[in-house]
Amino acid sequence: MTIASTSPPRERATSSKGTGGSRARVKMPPSDHVPKPYTGPSRAELIAMRKKYTNPAVFTLYGEPLLIVEGHMQWLFDETGKRYLDMFAGIVTVSCGHCHPKIVAAIQKQVETLQHATTIYLHPNFPLLAKKLASKMPKGLDVTYFVNDGSEANDLAVTMARLFTGNTDVIALRNGYHGGSPSSMGLTSHSTWKFPVPGAVGIHHAVSPDPYRSQFSGTPEEIASKSAEDIREIIRYSTPGRIAAFIAEPIQGVGGATHGARNYLSEAYKITREHGGLCIADEVQTGFGRTGDHYWGFENFDVVPDFVTMAKGIGNGVPLGAVTTRMDIAQALTQRIHFNTFGGNPVCMAAGLAVIDAIDEDGLQENSRVLGKKLKEGFRGLAKHHQLIGDVRGMGLMLGVELVRDRKTKEPAKKETLALLEAAREMGVLLGKGGLDGNVLRIKPPMCITAEDADFTLDVLDRALTAVAK
Repeated sequence: MTIASTSPPRERATSSKGTGGSRARVKMPPSDHVPKPYTGPSRAELIAMRKKYTNPAVFTLYGEPLLIVEGHMQWLFDETGKRYLDMFAGIVTVSCGHCHPKIVAAIQKQVETLQHATTIYLHPNFPLLAKKLASKMPKGLDVTYFVNDGSEANDLAVTMARLFTGNTDVIALRNGYHGGSPSSMGLTSHSTWKFPVPGAVGIHHAVSPDPYRSQFSGTPEEIASKSAEDIREIIRYSTPGRIAAFIAEPIQGVGGATHGARNYLSEAYKITREHGGLCIADEVQTGFGRTGDHYWGFENFDVVPDFVTMAKGIGNGVPLGAVTTRMDIAQALTQRIHFNTFGGNPVCMAAGLAVIDAIDEDGLQENSRVLGKKLKEGFRGLAKHHQLIGDVRGMGLMLGVELVRDRKTKEPAKKETLALLEAAREMGVLLGKGGLDGNVLRIKPPMCITAEDADFTLDVLDRALTAVAK
């Protein structure tokens, strides 16, 4: 066992060239949180244990694995006490902030009272959270089934859609991600996330409406309409003419913050319903105010789905997922016994209730709107000086910056993206990556970040892009 240094985080203030020439570096914003001394196993010991005792499919992001031992709001701390600005939020999971005091207090209180009770008994947290979710939904979407994660939520929504409609076929989108369970893996449309084993039956993938890499030409709206028509053609040629469901993320997460023009989902939903299908909005990453202007991602596109699936941000790090739908659809699940041991767990329910309260009380949706706009404008400003940036997209605090080697050919800058992540980490900012080629920076921080954090991120990204280009 080793005891790491407890010296203050390393925050160097230097001067070097930025986008507009020589200027002083933006210093890391201060934090009054002092991490506890770390007394656990060393990095080397942990790496050795992982190699020997954990499945080799479990991977780390950086060349030199980062050991994170403490978190506070938008900040993470390694074993030496070095502080990092988390701009990836535990892969878009920490919605309100690491160890948010209100959420921690709610969890602690519930753990001390009752840690587990299944839904075969009554407990107040279970219906209270379902009622609170209904208050955030369009009228009619007011019946919720709680599960453990997004894969389960999407599996269950598809099951209910098939039971209710009597149809089997489901249409998802290319470049979409809906989970890694055997069934949800079929919905996912990334070869990098699909194993060569028999998958779910009746799944088809329509063209993504993303205008940046579309096979269609025209305005974003024209590309959206042509992409929606691909759903109709799939139904005509690859199904019996009737489908169970259409599932889509309002903004694709793993796919790199891609989305179609505003008219896409309304046209896709119309075609789906014309052919007997129900519409599933996968809000695992876009929900709970992250897109800024609206609480749910689908609201940005003027549609109302038949199902809303969610996970990640609903628990702020606690394993929690859910499916919300209409009562008439939910009745289809009563044909047989369906039970989830941990769905409705009182501790998870307490976390979910506290998360929704924190989002409202702390003004996190508005913060996402304001700072998302600031960051997006800042990234577009960087694109004027850095040829590596091919596209900037997204909404609120769900943003993507696609890196390319050539703006005309749009050749993915894979190695450059990895190098940029490493450079940003060295300067104290943690970013994510996505897209089929892993060349999209995913900027999706805890929604509690500040304007100073945004300025610091832009400065670090500017310097990282400069370093990688050299």
